[in-house]
Amino acid sequence: MYIFRIGAAIVFLLLAACVLFWYLTRPKSQFTLIPMRDGVGLAADCLLPPGKGPFPVVLTRTVYGRDKSMAQIASAFGAAYVIQDTRGRGSSEGEDHIFTTDGWGELQDGVDTVRWILEQPWCNGKAATYGASALGITQMLMAPAEPRLAAQAILVAPSKFYGQLAYQGGVWRKSLCEGWLNAVECSEMIGLWKSHPTDDAFWAGYDAEAQAGRITAPGIHVGGWWDIFQQGTINNFKTRQEQGGEGARGHQQLIMGPWTHSPAPEAGDLKLPENSMFDFNGQAGAFLQAWLTGQPETIMELPAVRYYTLGDVDDPQAPGNEWRTADAWPPFSTVETPYYLSADGRLSADASMEKTSSLSYAFDPANPCPTLGGANLLIEAGPKDQHAIGERADVLKFATEPLDTPIEATGRVRVRLYVSSDAPDTDFTAKLVDIYPDGREFLMLDSIQRVKFRNGFQQPEPLAPGEVGALDIDLWSISLVFNKGHRIGVHVSSSNHPRFEVNPNTGDDFPSPGNLRVAHNTVYMDAVHPSALYLPEAPGASKKVK
Repeated sequence: MYIFRIGAAIVFLLLAACVLFWYLTRPKSQFTLIPMRDGVGLAADCLLPPGKGPFPVVLTRTVYGRDKSMAQIASAFGAAYVIQDTRGRGSSEGEDHIFTTDGWGELQDGVDTVRWILEQPWCNGKAATYGASALGITQMLMAPAEPRLAAQAILVAPSKFYGQLAYQGGVWRKSLCEGWLNAVECSEMIGLWKSHPTDDAFWAGYDAEAQAGRITAPGIHVGGWWDIFQQGTINNFKTRQEQGGEGARGHQQLIMGPWTHSPAPEAGDLKLPENSMFDFNGQAGAFLQAWLTGQPETIMELPAVRYYTLGDVDDPQAPGNEWRTADAWPPFSTVETPYYLSADGRLSADASMEKTSSLSYAFDPANPCPTLGGANLLIEAGPKDQHAIGERADVLKFATEPLDTPIEATGRVRVRLYVSSDAPDTDFTAKLVDIYPDGREFLMLDSIQRVKFRNGFQQPEPLAPGEVGALDIDLWSISLVFNKGHRIGVHVSSSNHPRFEVNPNTGDDFPSPGNLRVAHNTVYMDAVHPSALYLPEAPGASKKVK
C-alpha cells in the first residue's frame, strides 16, 4: 500500500508539472475591441507566444467565430496570432453585411485591423494573414488596400465574386449562395446579390483580379479540382504572379490537389490513391514563416506550382495519379484540341461532319435535371457517377471510342455549342466525364451558360427564337489523364439544379410562380456549326483518337 501511495504521488506530481508547464508556456490571450475608422470595435483574441517579444503576427479574420485552434499555424514558429470576428459577427460591433466592409471601399476593416496590429508593442512590424474559404475571402478583399502585409496564405477562395461565387456563366449559384448565406444567418444578402444579375459596378468591389497591380503581398494559394472556387484559386495565383505589384509579382505559389472544398482521401464516388493528400497547412505555415522571419529564400526555392494530375484510380500502372511541379500555370504549352459532337452520340477529333445535323430536347424548368456531384459545398460534391442522370430525355450524351492510348488534359477546358431555342432565353450546361471501361461515368468538370449572356456578362443580348447562336461553356481547369480503354465523354443539358438556379425560359433572370415555360432547345453539330469539346492537350496526344 505504501508503494502504491508513493507511485500515485509521483504520477500526481508529474501531472501537476505538465499542467504548470502548459500554463506558463501557453499562448497568452488578450481580448480586445479593435477600433475601425468609423468607431466600431471588432472583437479579437491576441494570442502571444512565450517570451518578451516583439513577435511577427499572423492574422485571421473570420465569419465563423474565433477558433483558437488555428493558432498552431503561428505558434509553430513563435509568432503571435490574432483572430478577429468580422463586423457584426461574434462579439464584434456593427451591422453584419457579410464581406461588404472587408475590401477597398469606404470602410476597410481589414486595413484598419492590420494598422492596429502594427502599432502594438508586441508586434515586430511584420504581419501576415491566413485562412480558408470565407477566411480566404477576407484576405483576398484586404490585399489590394493593404500594402504592409508580409505574406498571405489564401486557401480555397475566389479571386472575384461574379463568375466564381454568386454567378457562373451568368447563372445564380443557388445551392452555394442561398445555402451558405442562410447557414451563416446573413440571408438579407441573398436579395442584394440577386438584384445584380449582370457583372455591373456592384461586383467591381469584389474583383481582386482587376486590383492585382495594387497587391504587394507574397502569397500561397491552395485549391482543389472539385472545389467551389477552383478557378478562383488559380486566378489569384496567376494575376498576382504575373500582374501583381512590387513584392507580389513573382512571389506567389500554387497548390492544386484532387479535392473538393474539404480535402479528403475520397471524393465523390472515387477512392483516391494514398498519395492524393498533401500537408497544405504545413506548407502554408512554412510560407508565412519564411516571409515573416526574413528568410523567403527557404520557401521560394520551391517550384511555384505543385499540382496533382488525376488518372485511373483502379489501375495502379495508369499514368497520372501523381504530384507534379512547374514554374507557372499552365505548366506547359498545350494544343487546344477539339472533339466534335455528332448526332449519333460520337465525340471525335475527326473534323469531317455532315452538312446538317442537330439534336433537340424539351427543357422543363419545373422538372430540372438534378445535381449529382460537382463543385458544391452543402450538397454532394466531387466526381459522382453520372450514368443515371444520362438516362433523362433532356440530357444529350457524347463519347469517344475507347482510347488506344492515354490522353492528358492539363489546363482550361471549354465546350462550344451552336444552339437555338423557341424560348426568349434559356441555359445550356456541359459536363466533362471520364468513362471507365465498366461503364461508370465520373464527373470531372461541369458548368453552365445563360444564352443571353453568351457575348458577355455586362449586357444581356437575347437570341431570337429559332435563331442559331454560338456560346462557350467555361468548364474551368483540370489536370487529368484519360487512361487507355477509357472514353472521353460530354453531357449537354439545360439545367443542373440546385447547383444552379433554373432558367424560367421567359427572359426573366429568376423563376417565380407562374412564369415558367418549357423550352425546346436544339444543339447543332455540322460543318457550319461544329459544336465541340476543347481539351488542353500535350502536343500530339489527340492524334491517337479517331
